[in-house]
Amino acid sequence: MNQQQWLDWLSDSLQDGRLDDNERRELQVSLMEAGLSDDDRAYLRNQSFKLAQQAIQEGTSSLSVLRWLERVVKVLDNTRNSAIAEVATSWFSPGRACAAGIIEQLRQVRSKVDICVFTIADDELTKHILAAHDRGVKVRIITDNDKVNDAGSDIDYLARKGVPVKIDTTAYHMHHKFAVFDGMRLINGSFNWTRSASRYNQEDITLTDDRRFLTAFEEQFDQLWQRFPSHQPTQGGRA
Repeated sequence: MNQQQWLDWLSDSLQDGRLDDNERRELQVSLMEAGLSDDDRAYLRNQSFKLAQQAIQEGTSSLSVLRWLERVVKVLDNTRNSAIAEVATSWFSPGRACAAGIIEQLRQVRSKVDICVFTIADDELTKHILAAHDRGVKVRIITDNDKVNDAGSDIDYLARKGVPVKIDTTAYHMHHKFAVFDGMRLINGSFNWTRSASRYNQEDITLTDDRRFLTAFEEQFDQLWQRFPSHQPTQGGRA
């Protein structure tokens, strides 16, 4: 596509009143394949704002236009060096390498961290999760109901400390093990956030800032966050 074709495509999607996931992926792939320059990206961003302003002036719902604009801007941002990951590191256990990698990201995080793991039962990791929470980082945790009451589980403790927690209460498992830091770095792999995973298990995690993966995992987290109920911590227990 050339610039005019992109603009026509955006205009058509705005007239539809939406930019669904398939359209968004199609646009992102097209822009990435075209090797979009910063000038091209700035031009399309400005034109998108002009299209949005015109649509609102013509009576289109402001909320729907803003949602459309938000998705377009996110696509444009995702195309910035999206094929190049500046950060790409893997760690393995047994040993503390995986836990140390997670702790380093928890120390560095500044605004938000979304944690989606089957279980959390490593006091050292929990300490750093709470340290992030205490310094004002927005921490959200999704986990599985079958592990909440296990001996050593820190989920209830984290919830009592004010960390928002949501639980998969279905008959099946929320078995993910990933975390997104500041919307910029992703940790993902087989490693459960437990002491036994460090001491005994053959596990792995990978750290990346590749936007292609970040977008997919952020969307998955948000979908699960909307689907699962909030965990209500028990009274008493670990202080």
